[in-house]
Amino acid sequence: MLEALTGSGLAASAGLNAYIPLLTMGLLARFTDTIELPGGWQWLSNGWVMLILAVLLAVEVVADKVPVVDHVNDVVQTVVRPTAGGLAFGAGSTSETVTVSDPGAFFGSHQWVPVAAGVLIALCVHGLKAASRPVVNATTAGVGAPVASTAEDFTSIVLSVLAILLPVLVLLGLVLLVLAAVWVFRRRRRRKREGRRSEGVGTQQLFG
Repeated sequence: MLEALTGSGLAASAGLNAYIPLLTMGLLARFTDTIELPGGWQWLSNGWVMLILAVLLAVEVVADKVPVVDHVNDVVQTVVRPTAGGLAFGAGSTSETVTVSDPGAFFGSHQWVPVAAGVLIALCVHGLKAASRPVVNATTAGVGAPVASTAEDFTSIVLSVLAILLPVLVLLGLVLLVLAAVWVFRRRRRRKREGRRSEGVGTQQLFG
């Protein structure tokens, strides 16, 4: 159960920022005894891998805070974040699935399940993030983008750390994400209704 919570927390974190959970695991595995990566996932603590992740993280942090650019970044990350979520869940739940020499045995032993679960969780969280950003940009004239992005990065860091150190608390984080999803979709529906009303008023004024 704890392994599943760890994997879920890391995958959700990847849905917000693809590189934070992977870099967090790599750093903790390399410099502390907090986490011990399975044999097939030791590459995450490699110095060159962590350097590449750090560079990609820096690019992501900057791009995600610029209105319009953040939308383009979300489109690109539609592939990257779920992939990172699958890797994070697989590593976090101690599933050695990064090197598979026999695909038949891989699927037959259900080793693919943690990776698939991570992809799905990260994709859902990414969808929430991508759906909420236009609402934030529209209601704040783009000023809220850096604030929202910073909050998402902070949440990603907290989720990653909690998933490794206190996985039980991941449940609280997942509940908060669900509540955030409800708020976003209600907000989007309200904006659509207001848009239709504005169009109706404009039409009446034009032809009335």
